Amino acid sequence: MALMGSLYGLLLSGRGLLYSTIRRPRGLPVRVISVGNLTLGGTGKTPATMAIAREAKKRGLWPCILTRGYRGRAKGPCFVTMGDRPLMGPAEAGDEAYMMAGLLRGVPIVKGADRYRAGRFLLEHLPEYIDPSKMLLILDDGFQHWGLKRDVDIVLVDSSCHLDEQRLFPEGRLREPLRALERADIIVLTKLEGTEPRVIAENVEVIKRYNPSSPVYTAYFVPVCLVDAEGDTGDVGRLGHRRVYAFAGIANASHFRSMLLSLGADVVGFRRFRDHHKYTEADLKEIEEEAGGLDIITTEKDMVRLKGLRRLDNLFALRIEFTVERDFYNLIFQEG
Repeated sequence: MALMGSLYGLLLSGRGLLYSTIRRPRGLPVRVISVGNLTLGGTGKTPATMAIAREAKKRGLWPCILTRGYRGRAKGPCFVTMGDRPLMGPAEAGDEAYMMAGLLRGVPIVKGADRYRAGRFLLEHLPEYIDPSKMLLILDDGFQHWGLKRDVDIVLVDSSCHLDEQRLFPEGRLREPLRALERADIIVLTKLEGTEPRVIAENVEVIKRYNPSSPVYTAYFVPVCLVDAEGDTGDVGRLGHRRVYAFAGIANASHFRSMLLSLGADVVGFRRFRDHHKYTEADLKEIEEEAGGLDIITTEKDMVRLKGLRRLDNLFALRIEFTVERDFYNLIFQEG
């Protein structure tokens, strides 16, 4: 694994040299903000991307999202949504892109591996209601996508992980060496809930070692409601002192379980699936049997991947929202 990690590191170095000397990143005639991370999943890029889009709309801007649409079959560039409703299912769009399309209104989302081409496609097919002079492009998971120039690079860091102990993929979870933090304009520590202050302080120390000048913000993922298969919402307070069964197919399933416990839920059974797991009727049957009639709680990403399967009346998704200091938004929108 160590040898593979070294080879992977050499590949990254070569790619970085290519984009810094020969194949320069290309720009678009609009402001571009990237939301990304250094590790393989688990930092909350999707909730952060949606929160930035919502805040942009509040400030009179017209946000549009460019996404790779991980594991989505559709070949880009193509619209996942023009801003009103999803134009394709989760299998074509990818679970995260489909979820964003269902939850955001007035925010076009374009899927495409090449974000520059996706951005050009968007500009050429811009919905009539959007004012180009107030347009904002948000790259979902864009930190490692060097082909498109951006005005702001935001990097999310899972506060619960020990940065100094992380290793390059496939030996560890790092997508790039820690020195890549020096490219970040803004760094956000996420998932502080339940993380020891000592670990947070150590991670800030590591971040400042590689990037002493960029601001470091802290963010939380706040549970806001429960959502059933029909999209109807309910109070998260119903989880208090209630016996439930839960499952998740996300990068950091343990954080999801901890969140349920913090809400007072008595999680009597919990099942982990691989990140982006594609659920089958057999999976659903096993989950139903293991739950034994109890309420079943999962994530919104997992609920998307259950689309098309048999609906369970006792199945609910926990909706969360990204919450960060106000100065964070003032900085990325250049206000205040």
